Amino acid sequence: MLDGFFVIDKPVGVTSHDIVSKVRRAINQKKVGHTGTLDPFATGVLPVAVGEGTKAIQFLDESVKEYRAVLRLGISTDTQDLTGTVISERDWSQLSAGDLERLLPQFTGKLSQLPPMYSALKQGGVPLYKLARQGVEVERELREVEIYSLTFDWIRLPEAAFTVRCSRGTYVRTLACDLGEALGCGAHLLELRRTQSGLFLEAEAITLDQLRDAADPAALLFPLDRALAHLKAFELDSEAGARLLNGIAPLAQDLPGGALDGLTPDQQVRLFVAGRLAAVARFDSVRGLRLARVFN
Repeated sequence: MLDGFFVIDKPVGVTSHDIVSKVRRAINQKKVGHTGTLDPFATGVLPVAVGEGTKAIQFLDESVKEYRAVLRLGISTDTQDLTGTVISERDWSQLSAGDLERLLPQFTGKLSQLPPMYSALKQGGVPLYKLARQGVEVERELREVEIYSLTFDWIRLPEAAFTVRCSRGTYVRTLACDLGEALGCGAHLLELRRTQSGLFLEAEAITLDQLRDAADPAALLFPLDRALAHLKAFELDSEAGARLLNGIAPLAQDLPGGALDGLTPDQQVRLFVAGRLAAVARFDSVRGLRLARVFN
């Protein structure tokens, strides 16, 4: 069985769920799941967990995302992208590239975003996009997101391409829409490509065809221990390792001297046995390490 992650370069026009199904068929393995959805019209980095990788999704650090996008000024749609219905058209002809550039400081740092109705967020257990398709609009709470950097790659009005590095949960569609509203003409996205999701980078992404045609799919895997490389690591001896595999957390004396001294409450660490990632544990200031997940 394969364990780890495939960094799939998602093509346009398919859902993240479709990608999971295609990976499942390509490797003939049932235990497959994605780490976060990409809109059907979007492309790019979609980490797909397989085998024991599905247990590690909750421990990933995907706090930084990066996208390249193209917006179109003057037209607003109900989905905030090109797949939606046009809800307004306004004049943009008096605007210049400089007007867009001057918005950058205003849209960098911590921002409040209103999640779009066409999103996978749920209310009362129902995804918002299902309500939107029924013509129902519900109140949504503003969410704080952070834009770490925002730059325009080119501006050819009424279109402009930009690259954004942002926190998890940021809607790039909404960012484009808000930029348009700040200019008084509205906007929507024409293209969206994710180039980074935490440790998973565009340069390491593979296509579905590459996965299907691979003589050895394991060679294309992003290893489990590397995916969790942001967590501090401790190697256990054989005795402590045997107890660990029976669900017993290591004691302070099983670790190098002072290993727990620098840990903060709820900090997660990796535990290795004979050089293999065996578990993730959480630090409790009273009880020491508590097992969060043991990997087979």
